[in-house]
Order: sequence, then C-alpha cells, then structure tokens
Amino acid sequence: MITAPGLAPVGYTGLGLDRGGDQRADPSWVAGLAADPRAVVRPLWRDQCLTAGEPPVPLVVPAERVDPEDLVFLGSGDGVPTFAADLSDLSRDEALERVGADGTADIRALFAGLPAGEAATLAYARGLLFWHRRQRFCGCCGSAAERRNAGHLRVCTNPDCGTLLFPRIEPAVITLVETATEPRRCLLARHRASKLGGYSMLAGFVEIGESLEDAVHREILEEVGVPLRTVGYVGSQPWPFPAGIMIGFRATAADESVSVDGTEILEARWFTRGELRDYAESTGRLGRPDSIDRAMLTAWLAEGEETP
Repeated sequence: MITAPGLAPVGYTGLGLDRGGDQRADPSWVAGLAADPRAVVRPLWRDQCLTAGEPPVPLVVPAERVDPEDLVFLGSGDGVPTFAADLSDLSRDEALERVGADGTADIRALFAGLPAGEAATLAYARGLLFWHRRQRFCGCCGSAAERRNAGHLRVCTNPDCGTLLFPRIEPAVITLVETATEPRRCLLARHRASKLGGYSMLAGFVEIGESLEDAVHREILEEVGVPLRTVGYVGSQPWPFPAGIMIGFRATAADESVSVDGTEILEARWFTRGELRDYAESTGRLGRPDSIDRAMLTAWLAEGEETP
C-alpha cells in the first residue's frame, strides 16, 4: 500500500490488480479470462456487498456462476482474473439466492474486518457498477448506451452520435488547517450532513475552472471564513461513495478568526494536540476509520507533544 511520508495506510488504496488497460478492449481476451476456471466474481446488489457467515464476509464466487453478460472486469492478481457483477435488477431475495448469500452489507460497515486489498477491490467494484447503473443512456442524445472494454466504457448506440462515455470521477479536497502560531492547533468542524456527528476536517468538491489548491482556499474561506497562507499536498484516497476521489492537503491559516457559514458547517473550533487527543479518547472518534482524515489527523498528532 502506497502512502505519503508520515501518513498511515489509507483505506481503499493499494489495489493489487492489473487492470489490463491495454487489452480489455479486446472481447476475445476478456472472454478468455471469464472462461478461466480460476476466475472469480464479487457480486454486489444496489451498492451493497452480498455476504455470508457471521460475522458477515463479502462473497467471492466462481465466474461460471454468473452470466458472462453481467461481468465487469476489475483486473488480475496472482493469475486470478477478477470480475464484479451487479445484481441490482433482481429483488434482494433473488440476488441472495442467485449467489448463495445470507445477507447484504455496506462496504464501509465491513471495512474494519477486511484485508486492505479486499477493501480496495470492493470499493473499486462498487464505484464502477454504480456508474453503469446511472449511465445506461447517452447524455447527449438520450439513446441507449452499451457496455464496452470489459465494463470500462459505454458507447452511445446512435450512429449519428456515438459518444464515448467514461466512468465519472468527482474530485474533492479535504484539508487539515493549522495555525502558524505556537502551540500549533488544527481546525475541525461539525458538519450539518455528518451521520457520525462530532468534529472532522473540512472538505468540499472541486469546481470547474479551479485548481485543487484554489478549491482548498475557496472551501475554507466559504465554510469557516479563514484565509490561508500556504497550502501543500499530502496524499489522496479513492472514495467511490458514489464516485469521488479525496485529495488531502495541509494548510496554514493566515488568520485564526472563525466565522462558520451556518449552512454546511454548524460549528468550528481550534484544537491543540492535547485537546484533540482528549476529544478522541472521550468520544472514540478521530475521523472515519476508513477515511484519509483519520490518517492525516493521526499523523498531525504524532508530530509533537504540545501543551493543551
């Protein structure tokens, strides 16, 4: 798993599969992989893993148990071709019966018990299958779009259009803002939309005509009214929930006055390292367990001991 210097391993990264980008446009090559007796499929149903056992474990089934027309190629690892299949057109009971599953579960709920490579593969599968369900028609002319390149491309079937439709990725920046003064403090906020509640780092989507660094400056100023002096890249993380990539930055505030927008952000405050440790211990929260924000906050805490 690849990480930035000083950053702990980040969830859903380090995919160990060869995606076959130079060969997956060849239908005969893909068909050969699907016919390989070692080939496996990770089936999903409406963005949920199909699971078996207790505690639940995501199912991996032989490719021969799934209709070849439903297969989306993910890649090969250790000689094993790996596919995903979306059973969302079935009812939940039908999907469970089709692959011999006991239940369904969100990848994020299973994350703590998954090996890093398995989490990365399932998140990849989820994002790709989500895109297919929402790109059945051409956005230019409205005609049906058919799957190509083993599931990594859709093409408009209208011969007068023929638009190529690639999987959509929505970039978002997530930023650890700290003071320039000592003791160093970091800025965390309570978000209105947060399901977990509590404090977390500031984040937002990149807009058209905007660099990643510009997005950091804009988001922080809009949400908490803090201008920034410096902005530096830290690392990134796939976040296919449903189609994002999180790009982590660290910034230094030019002013420590905080004025929340009251819409997305309900409250924001500065934490010393001691205060952040106390908060994490008392609440059991330090960012999402599977998100880059935990890795960034953990790295910040590890940099030094400062007086609360």
